[in-house]
Amino acid sequence: MENYRTRPKGDYIQQTDWNELYVLTKHWKSDLTFYQQDLKFLLKLLDKYFIWITTKENLDAVKKIGEGILKDKKMGDQLLNRVDGHLTHIAQTIEDPFKHDTRLFREEHQELEDDIAKFYKTVRSNRKQVFAITEHIVDVENLEHLLEE
Repeated sequence: MENYRTRPKGDYIQQTDWNELYVLTKHWKSDLTFYQQDLKFLLKLLDKYFIWITTKENLDAVKKIGEGILKDKKMGDQLLNRVDGHLTHIAQTIEDPFKHDTRLFREEHQELEDDIAKFYKTVRSNRKQVFAITEHIVDVENLEHLLEE
């Protein structure tokens, strides 16, 4: 997981105040929104080169990567929904801390953070694959002219 916007080691989630958790969660939402835009770009990039591919091997590789990106996009949507719900829970807890099970909430927070970290890792891996296959296709399919557009 990236070092910024993540919890420090130890029992940070159990000890930090609700306002700090709220700010951290807002950062997650911003990052997830960025990653969703990044995924849209990657899909457009694949689409641009897909029509020029002539070899079955390259078609299969692009299709597999595209499926991974679509899966990431779906996971990103789910995480954004979870983050929105989580922000609501934090706001409710800030308003009335005795009405909610804070231990359960903090466990939810940690699980959500772990899932977001896995998502970031997967998206970065798929991004690398998109750029690698794009470069490969440009070389193998002699598509240098597309880079000049």
